[in-house]
Amino acid sequence: MADVRAEEPRPEPVTAPGSGPAGEGPALDPAVPGLAEAGLRLDLDGAVAIVTLDRPERRNAMTFATWRGLAAIGRSLPADVRVVVLRGAGPSFSAGIDLSMFSGGAESFGDGSDAAETDRFIAELQEGYTWLRRPDLVTVAAVHGHAIGGGFQLALACDLRIIADDTKFCMKEPALGLVPDLTGTKPLVEAVGLPRALELCLTARTVEAEEAARLGLAELVVPREGLDEAVRALVDALLAVNPGAAAATKRLLTQAPVNTLEEQCAAERQEQIGRLREMFSARS
Repeated sequence: MADVRAEEPRPEPVTAPGSGPAGEGPALDPAVPGLAEAGLRLDLDGAVAIVTLDRPERRNAMTFATWRGLAAIGRSLPADVRVVVLRGAGPSFSAGIDLSMFSGGAESFGDGSDAAETDRFIAELQEGYTWLRRPDLVTVAAVHGHAIGGGFQLALACDLRIIADDTKFCMKEPALGLVPDLTGTKPLVEAVGLPRALELCLTARTVEAEEAARLGLAELVVPREGLDEAVRALVDALLAVNPGAAAATKRLLTQAPVNTLEEQCAAERQEQIGRLREMFSARS
């Protein structure tokens, strides 16, 4: 994996429309310690949280600290945050796992001999991804350049993916003798189906932007220079929807694939009862 080119411009931060003085970006949130060391940046802008993978010199390669930092962000988000945008600094979204973790050092992969401890360890890392599926949030991956392995899985953990036309997805883990274990297998199968997911994982081939959209891995493909504008427009539209209705609808849609028709109908009734109660209590 080549290092980032020094002349490559960093993308402008995505900001929520209508928040903050004109010309100013979102304020850095100081509440989560250790983010800079983990290669992360968190900016809060009203109801929008912007999480940036911020190791451009390593193409945002991920470490254990990165995944723990993502989990800490999820635990610390203010209650009024409704939309989370994930993005990468520099020329790539993320080159995936930092291969230096295979060469020993302060912290590297265990050998799996203690199954219970290894299970606990991986579960801790997965927490950096699972919070992105919370029903009270809509999460958006703004992807450009390479999104490999853990970076691909991070994009898959988000509800929506807007990608630049230079995006390259790749599920690299099987080629390294590993499996994708950062929650990515379920959304991948849900998006593309089992046969295609098998083909993508077991060949570890690259999926470029046009094919990604055709397979259902992206909701929108835009020119690289238009990525931030497209994300801002989506954030604006998401924030225009009633927060309670948005959360209830996400809960319903998340349940739908595993519910029977009868179960889904019952869930719709219960959610609608809650919405009606809230609407009419607000009028009284």
